[in-house]
Amino acid sequence: MNPQAIMQFMSAINTFKSNHPKFASFIERYMKSGLPEGTVIEITVTEPGEEPVTTNMKVLQSDLELIQSLKDFRG
Repeated sequence: MNPQAIMQFMSAINTFKSNHPKFASFIERYMKSGLPEGTVIEITVTEPGEEPVTTNMKVLQSDLELIQSLKDFRG
């Protein structure tokens, strides 16, 4: 990956953290502490004027490996 793309990516992450500090810290908490396999993550999306839509996922070993590779990428 080229250095300019990495800088743009890191800038986008910093903007996200600035715009959504509570959500970003929530995600960072679990990126640092880790989630055991079998953990269920649930998310609800509510668009303006629409009914909420909720889904969930059970964390698999392959998900944990992806998270680890993201940690390694980020440094």
